[in-house]
Amino acid sequence: MDTLENTFRDLSITRRLQPSEPTYILDLSLPSSASSGSAAGSDVLALCCSNHSVHLHCRETLRLVGDFQGHTAPVRGVRFSHLSPHLLFTGSSDGTLRCWDVRRPNSGSTQVFRSDATHSYCSFDVCCNDHVLCAGTERVEEDSFLVFWDARMVQQGVETGSKQGGLLGVYSESHSDDITAVKFHPQKADRLASGATDGLVNIFDLSLGGEDDALVTTCNCNSSASSLCWTGKDLDQLLCLTHAEGLHLWDLAQPDSDDPFTLLSSTDARTLVQLPDGASLEYFVGGTWLSDEGRILLVGGTNHGELHLLDCNGSGLKLIKSLKRGHSATVRCFQWDVIGRSLLTGGEDGQLLQWKAGAEEISVRKKDTLKSISSMQLKSKAHRKHASVKDKTKPV
Repeated sequence: MDTLENTFRDLSITRRLQPSEPTYILDLSLPSSASSGSAAGSDVLALCCSNHSVHLHCRETLRLVGDFQGHTAPVRGVRFSHLSPHLLFTGSSDGTLRCWDVRRPNSGSTQVFRSDATHSYCSFDVCCNDHVLCAGTERVEEDSFLVFWDARMVQQGVETGSKQGGLLGVYSESHSDDITAVKFHPQKADRLASGATDGLVNIFDLSLGGEDDALVTTCNCNSSASSLCWTGKDLDQLLCLTHAEGLHLWDLAQPDSDDPFTLLSSTDARTLVQLPDGASLEYFVGGTWLSDEGRILLVGGTNHGELHLLDCNGSGLKLIKSLKRGHSATVRCFQWDVIGRSLLTGGEDGQLLQWKAGAEEISVRKKDTLKSISSMQLKSKAHRKHASVKDKTKPV
C-alpha cells in the first residue's frame, strides 16, 4: 500500500488541453508498453469524441497532431494494437469496426469490419495477439450477438461482411440484451469476458469451439454491466463495474467451476469508501490493473469534476488521493501511462488533462464549463431496467 500511495499522492496537473469545440471526450487509449519502445506511433495517444471523430495527440505535450473521420454514429471505444503501435482500432454504433494507421493522420481507415446490417455495436475489443476482434451488439428483436472477425483475413481498404473474408461468426445464445462490455484476457488470446444489461457476465474459452462449449462460466452482477477488467497477480480475477455503481470482483482461477469465488461484491460500491469533509462519491469512471504495483486502481468522481483514486482489494476500497481543480464536469475515461508515469483523464467538459507527481501546470488557460451547452449533449441509448435479472449461475 505504501508504494501505491507514494505513486499517486503527489499527483497534480502538468498539462491541460482545452477543447476547441464543445464535445465530450468518451474514451482514450495509449499504445501498449510491450509494443511501444522506440517504434513509430508510440509517441501518440488516441481519444474518441461525441462528434463521432477520433483525435490523435502527442503523448507528452498533448498537442493535437491529427484526427480520423469516418464513423457516422457514436464511437464506443478506441484500442491500440497490442503488437503494432501504429495501428488503432475503433468501434461504433454505426455497425462498423475500423482500423487506422496513426502514422497517417487525417487519412481514411485501412480496414473496415462489418457484420449484419441490423447490428449496432455497443462494445468491442482486440485479442492480445491482434488476430481476432470481437464486438457486442445492441439487442436485435430477442437476440444480441458477439461478433468475431479474423483481422488477418481482411485486405487493406476492403470492407468485410457476411459474404466476405474476415467474419468468423457470431455467438447469439449467451446474452439476452445489449452487450455493453467485451474484454479479452491480456495474455490468453482465446479467453474472453462479456457483460450485458441482462446482468450476466460470461467467460468464454474460444479454443473449445462453438458457443455452448466455449461458455465456461457465467457470473451474475445483478445489474447492467458497464466495464470489465482482468486483474490479479496471475490475471485470473475479473473486476466488473455496473451502471448502478455496483462492483464485483471474482476469482476465476478455476473458470469451469459451478460457483466462481466472489472476492468482493456490492450493489452500490460508493458506500464502501469514505471521502474527507463529508463528500460523497457519485460514480465510478473505471478500474485498471497496475501490474508493477500488484494493485487494482479504481477511479471515481463527482459530477462537478473532482476525481478520487481508490485502492481496491478483497477487503474493500480505500481512498489514495483526491484530485481537485481539474475537470469541471463528469469524467468519462482515464489511462495510467506507465512509460510517462502520468495519469491521463478526459470528460464531458471536453478537457484532456495530464497529471504527474510534483508537477506544475503548463500553459494554464481559463477553464470554462461546457456542461450547459445543449448542442453537445450526447445522445446515448437508455439502458433498459429489468424487474428481475435472469438467473443463470452456470452454463446450460
